[in-house]
Amino acid sequence: MTYDRIDWHSGNNFPKELPLENGGIHIGMFLTWIIDNDLIGLLHLENSKESIKKVKNREMTGTEFLIKECDSKFWSEDLNEEGNKFANSYYANENDYGQYIDDYSEVFNHYKTLYHVDDNRENYKKIEPIITKRYSAWKNK
Repeated sequence: MTYDRIDWHSGNNFPKELPLENGGIHIGMFLTWIIDNDLIGLLHLENSKESIKKVKNREMTGTEFLIKECDSKFWSEDLNEEGNKFANSYYANENDYGQYIDDYSEVFNHYKTLYHVDDNRENYKKIEPIITKRYSAWKNK
């Protein structure tokens, strides 16, 4: 299943002044959290070890990981079983986006658009506790 893709965000509403990579910052922040919490899929554990290490060490952003290791697409294969269950509940399912984009929108509502969010550690620190809270609530259901 495809959860999200950078190219899905490059249509008419995408700001012309931004690079297309900005369409993946929200995906990349979620992937950073996935990597930090060891919910990444076997495919990447086997083939993307160096990039995983760089994300964990903050030498690479999740967006850079998405582009380099995932061909700019966020698939179910990118996650382990638990990661997929959580992503299907929180990030998106086959029918719709989940709570994640609402949380992301609320945290970064001071930006001109969600595509203008800066892809940096400081912003990740703003969304990370929200994802962690949602994950804890999901685990406790």
